[in-house]
Amino acid sequence: MNIKVIITIALGFALSASNSQTLLKPDRIFDGNEIHEGWVVLVEGNRITQVGPENQIKIPRHTQTIDLKGKTLMPGLIEGHSHILLHPYNETTWNDQVLKESPVERSIRAVNHVKNSLFAGVTTMRDLGAEGAGYSDVYVKKTIEEGIIVGPRLLVAGPAVVATGAYGPKGFHDGVHVPLGAEEASGNDVIKTVRRQLGNGADFIKIYADYRWKPGAPSNPTFSLEEIKLMVEAAESAGSYAVAHASTPEGMRRAILGGVETIEHGDGATAEILQLMKKNKVALCATVAAGDAILQYNGWNKGKDPEPDRIIQKKESFKLAMESGVDIVFGGDVGVFPHGENYKELELMIDYGMKPIRALQSATSVNARVFHLDNLGNIKKGFLADIIAVDDNPIKDIKAMRNVSFVMKDGVIYKN
Repeated sequence: MNIKVIITIALGFALSASNSQTLLKPDRIFDGNEIHEGWVVLVEGNRITQVGPENQIKIPRHTQTIDLKGKTLMPGLIEGHSHILLHPYNETTWNDQVLKESPVERSIRAVNHVKNSLFAGVTTMRDLGAEGAGYSDVYVKKTIEEGIIVGPRLLVAGPAVVATGAYGPKGFHDGVHVPLGAEEASGNDVIKTVRRQLGNGADFIKIYADYRWKPGAPSNPTFSLEEIKLMVEAAESAGSYAVAHASTPEGMRRAILGGVETIEHGDGATAEILQLMKKNKVALCATVAAGDAILQYNGWNKGKDPEPDRIIQKKESFKLAMESGVDIVFGGDVGVFPHGENYKELELMIDYGMKPIRALQSATSVNARVFHLDNLGNIKKGFLADIIAVDDNPIKDIKAMRNVSFVMKDGVIYKN
């Protein structure tokens, strides 16, 4: 097998072939768990075959060596919460994206979105709902897998599932029919909805466990516990799983007891709810970057104005989550803010009190484990060659993650 090298050019990308073995020589390696100075990595085909001190590596003849002096090599980032079919709300509001941008336009935009995330070091990405664009995320995933466009490997949720009457766009009289940001379901019909979404290509099911019933109103629970259990059972019987958008304590409680695997957002998490998550092995994807961005779009002058109540509450719930010992998933809700700036979530996780090495573990080995990606998230023999390099040492300064200079996905070099 040859390693393909994708070279970025002004208007796109081109393919060329290289040797089947590549030795990567950085200053240090973060293997998904800890830092190792002076280690190297041998890639053969699309697999990591050897890792360790260079004098312990048996280097095959005709091996290409890539010198990454001064850099840190690490697993490709696994983005836990993205929306490839959305772009920042300060460019176009969510309502106008759903109502005025066709799925075709949004899919074309997504071509750039996934490329930007890949070049920022994201080699795997969970997409948490097409937000009114049907199964467009399924087809973006398909075109990446077929080599038509470049981007991370995707895990997609399709349309997502909302309780009847609970989602937007809203504010129209009852005679106006508008496209919704997700698929409505209620009662026993939730089983049919889950099966339809999985049959149409969704990798997992996203459930909205709470939401605003009226524009501007606070969030309240939507689905009953019984409905959530039905959806989880239907997903699991098909070999899949479910996750939940939830920010209220009661919405989170129902989702946890209903059997979801991750809670998305979790703004109102209490110590009691987090202990329930820990007991039931439910992970938290806090999406701190999304709330930070939205408040700035709404006029918060960060760094000069006092912190809004939402930020203060989010910091408190994030602190409680770290103290509880729940798995914290790296995922920023990118799409609310620009694709390719995925690093913002890492920076904010650290700003909110997480140690840099824990944040990097969250974005690599922890996400791989939580998302059932058994051969990703670690620089380890036998694992897929999803490898990136960043300038300097991100353990000492997380802003190093802004400068990704090397990207390999599945043994293919996309940026060097």
